[in-house]
Amino acid sequence: MASTTSPSLSLSSSSTLVDGKTTRQSAAVASSQCVTLPTLPPPPAVQSRAARTTAYCRKIARNVAAMATSTGEVATAEATAETATTELPSELVQKIQEVWDKVDDKYAVSSLGVAAFILLWSSTGVISAIDRLPLIPGVLELVGIGYTGWFAYKNLIFKPDREALIVKIKELYKDILGSS
Repeated sequence: MASTTSPSLSLSSSSTLVDGKTTRQSAAVASSQCVTLPTLPPPPAVQSRAARTTAYCRKIARNVAAMATSTGEVATAEATAETATTELPSELVQKIQEVWDKVDDKYAVSSLGVAAFILLWSSTGVISAIDRLPLIPGVLELVGIGYTGWFAYKNLIFKPDREALIVKIKELYKDILGSS
């Protein structure tokens, strides 16, 4: 192997350049002809947009918690999380148990629940497969925008149409739930 000579630095086959200094290596390691470069310094600590948004949301949450307390003190996140987790689940579990006790055919209800879960899981797979096709997502988005515009024009712009829509919704609500 030939050796390269420069006015300030010489590099031969048995040496490598490390941090601007020439070091000697053994013949076995020298055969690989590796030149290591110095590591880059870490990037400057620039706060990302997501981190700023998270910090801002936490600040707003603290302000809301302070306004919610009567003394104006900022409640800790642990205390608010504890009250939320102890009150909500006990009430929710109790209501679910009451509804489950009223069900006559528990096998059919649980089968419907499993079938609904499988249907939801498979539909997400189908939607993601459609979303990967080249033109279909754009076309479906245009169809959705067009239908939204048509629905707003037909049912929401003029007062008689809005009133008719409200009557239809109330009738549908009564049909589903009985009477309100």
